[in-house]
Amino acid sequence: MNRFLIVAVVTAAALVGCRKSETGGNAGDDTFKVVVPTSTDVKQGEVQTIRVAVDRGAGFKRTVKLEVKAPKGLSVDPDSVTVKPGDKGDVQLAITAAKDAPLGDHKVMLKGTPDKGDAVELMFKVTVGVK
Repeated sequence: MNRFLIVAVVTAAALVGCRKSETGGNAGDDTFKVVVPTSTDVKQGEVQTIRVAVDRGAGFKRTVKLEVKAPKGLSVDPDSVTVKPGDKGDVQLAITAAKDAPLGDHKVMLKGTPDKGDAVELMFKVTVGVK
């Protein structure tokens, strides 16, 4: 019983703070999802690195192109990256807030497009604070 409880707590903790996209690709296990943090904070003039992941179904063996669009005052590097079938699927993105970036919450759009099948889109929040 204690072992089950520990596994449940660890699993729940790992999922907190992440958002998964709708399913893309095709049907069955030939699908994928994109996982992003629900939100991140960055101060004006500074950089924050986040992890984005392509979560593949067992049968999904396609290349996925990730494209990021940030609002004025924020930039993301790289703003486009290709994740191939043999790749681990984790991508590090550097989010930079300009020195004069507007303070507050901003929505960043991420799109994952497979070389065949349905694309997925999702947003995550970036909160810009004073330096």
